[in-house]
Amino acid sequence: MAVEEPTVGPDRAARLVDTHAHLDDPRLSKELDAVLARAIDAGVVQVVAIGTTADSSREVVRLSGSRRGVFSAVGIQPNHVAEARPGDWEQVVSLVGEPGVVAVGETGLDRYWDHTPFPQQQEEFDRHLALAADRGLPVVIHCRQCEEEIIAQLERLGRPISGVLHSFTGTWDDAQAFLALGLHLSIAGMITFRNPTLDPLRQVAARIPLDRLLVETDSPYLSPHPFRGKTNEPSRVAVTCARIAELRGLEFETLAEATTRNARGLFRLDAEEVLNRGTPARD
Repeated sequence: MAVEEPTVGPDRAARLVDTHAHLDDPRLSKELDAVLARAIDAGVVQVVAIGTTADSSREVVRLSGSRRGVFSAVGIQPNHVAEARPGDWEQVVSLVGEPGVVAVGETGLDRYWDHTPFPQQQEEFDRHLALAADRGLPVVIHCRQCEEEIIAQLERLGRPISGVLHSFTGTWDDAQAFLALGLHLSIAGMITFRNPTLDPLRQVAARIPLDRLLVETDSPYLSPHPFRGKTNEPSRVAVTCARIAELRGLEFETLAEATTRNARGLFRLDAEEVLNRGTPARD
């Protein structure tokens, strides 16, 4: 029996922001109009498309310039740092000022994969942080199995950080440290997985201060239950939002309203610039 995609009914009129989606990935980009139409049907009104390389960043900027309600973040993800070509960083810097760019990233550190030497990741992370501070933009941070290292690197800056720890999977102690640094924490579809090993993450999601919580898909990755194993897409942020609301004992609409308010505050998204069917360009 096929599982229906999430939709917004009369009792679910809240509006959502997917704060982290890789819309340039071929699994989404090849049918992007349909993907965004399904997002609209699920109550998603805005999406932040995330760059991971210079080429990817250029593409998400193109998308955010051609579709209302789509915004972009530009950067070189830590696992792609070693493959960056001469001039790639300069391209990222030049893209920061383009219409629709609302953040620097995805950047950060990763010890799960061994694609880029760790000291090189740290150097590039510092460069992204400096660019974000210089341009007055929040930073989108990737962290995989290196919470302590990221906390230490951010603490060395000696100032609060505007940004988000995306797809957060750390402990409550990690969460408190990131919150103390000024960051928001974003929860993705893993919160819906049935694995008992994720119970500690569910406990953390229930405790994150409501004014510092975001939701995301990380699509096309991390599709939530009951879509696990399928290509993820922005519409399914509603599934993740519903699970977090349940964990916190809140109405879906209450959590959706709070996370949308948080996303718009962090990324300075214009509440009037929302997704539309078709491909209307940004004014």
